[in-house]
Amino acid sequence: MKLNLEKIGKKNISFVGLMGSGKSLIGKLLSKDLDIKHYDSDNFIEKTLKKSINDIFLHKGEKYFRDIEKEIVLSLLKRNNCIISLGGGAILENIVRKSLKSSSYTIYLKSDIKILCERLKFSKKRPLIKNTNIEKTLNTLTKKREKYYNEADLIINTTNDINSILTKIKKVLNKFYE
Repeated sequence: MKLNLEKIGKKNISFVGLMGSGKSLIGKLLSKDLDIKHYDSDNFIEKTLKKSINDIFLHKGEKYFRDIEKEIVLSLLKRNNCIISLGGGAILENIVRKSLKSSSYTIYLKSDIKILCERLKFSKKRPLIKNTNIEKTLNTLTKKREKYYNEADLIINTTNDINSILTKIKKVLNKFYE
């Protein structure tokens, strides 16, 4: 049996959600389980520009990063039969949301802010929470982004362990097999 997203008119699977929600990890694990390619948009940006996201934010600013992110995410969304883990803010772009809706089966990994704060408290790689009150920043980001995250085809609460999250996702994806 093989995953066939064309059954529902989609090309790929994309993960959206706040930083720390598990998009990269769950995307990578799911791609291994399904034996399909995984792309992480943040990693793709870093490899393309040969700079860390922190450096990009520091030297070029968030607007520059978002412009690059938009172009890279749009190019990734054109790929077939793969899993894409998007940066948390990628959905702020209207053109990205339209492309997600038309080409991707989108999964929102919804996380409790307190859990995210715990996961992110020692992170040095996330410029939006650097030198800030993490909880306050995450609440602000949630207010700006959640309406877009909630447009996903599937919403998974990530308070469970990774195996049960993967099991839930695979159970839903079962209907796309042939």
